[in-house]
Amino acid sequence: MIRLFVGLEMPEAVRDALSRLSGGLPGARWAPPENYHLTLRFIGEVDEGVAQDIDQALDLVAAPAFTLTLDGLGQFGRGERSRVLWAGVRPEPALDHLQAKVESAVVRAGLPAETRKFSPHVTLATLGRETSAARVGRLMEDHGLFQAGPFAVDRFVLYESVLGRQGSTYHVVRDYPLGGWRAEDAAP
Repeated sequence: MIRLFVGLEMPEAVRDALSRLSGGLPGARWAPPENYHLTLRFIGEVDEGVAQDIDQALDLVAAPAFTLTLDGLGQFGRGERSRVLWAGVRPEPALDHLQAKVESAVVRAGLPAETRKFSPHVTLATLGRETSAARVGRLMEDHGLFQAGPFAVDRFVLYESVLGRQGSTYHVVRDYPLGGWRAEDAAP
């Protein structure tokens, strides 16, 4: 079995900007900069055959390249029940279009449709019970005008997520170019 998701990588300059936000929240488990990404579709554990079907379906996704800007901070949960701190994404119709195409491809590969609404973000930290809601609020106020980008999005990625004692590590299984060009279309 292999644990998969589809996402967008963050360029190094964006990872650097995001990593400068980490710290100052006791009980928070900060994502390492190499794990920063924007999830387009979480897949979960599948066998190798299904993984191949997903790869083939994703290879048929055609969407234009676009630019993206990270904009502001937010959290999932409220007050003492906050559980995730994230960087938001400025609305971008091309991102929504790509996500819908990826979702359709994954469903064509035989997986059930995602029932949750797409909420584009980059996870910065998971928050423990001991993380103070007041401190989270202060961090969000201090960095509420956070922005990174714009940056070019010219591909999306199929990732493998490997769970470990120190958290997950992500490995690129394959990337898929945007803009309608595929390597196999090139002249020999």
